[in-house]
Amino acid sequence: MRFKPVPEPPNDLASVGAILEAVPATAGAVDDCCAHLVAETRLEDRSEAETWLVFLRALELVSAESAGYCRLPAARSDESPTLDPTDSGRAFRERVDGAEAVLESLESAGEPLSAAAVADELAADHAASGRENRPARFEVDRVERVRRLLEWAVLLERVERTGDGDRYRPAALE
Repeated sequence: MRFKPVPEPPNDLASVGAILEAVPATAGAVDDCCAHLVAETRLEDRSEAETWLVFLRALELVSAESAGYCRLPAARSDESPTLDPTDSGRAFRERVDGAEAVLESLESAGEPLSAAAVADELAADHAASGRENRPARFEVDRVERVRRLLEWAVLLERVERTGDGDRYRPAALE
């Protein structure tokens, strides 16, 4: 299954841990998980909380149960929950819609690319496959989505920003 929601990336993984820590360890522990996240974190509204819950589910850190959301065992600890960039990076690539295409675009480019250049390349691939073009308003959304995917890839150590900060290249994975 691929997950589409991609929240605005935070500045560091500790911020992700703070949001993850607010997700109950047991499904049903709170009546309204979205409201709980808004009350316990920097998230501003239910929509943003829902986006984060679905994204954390894509990273295999949270599960959606019939009683509600809960942290998965790998994300539970006696201390603050942590995010393993290796495992989460793999899940990101495999389970977040568009992440694999963005990463493949960078890998095949041979040079660092901007978010707009990656978005343009993906749009060209989309058009070459015979799919319809979308209205112009989707252009801004497409570039913004690619930027978010790239920034998450940076946090998950799959991509590096170049010195100027405007371009991205694949990270040297060991």
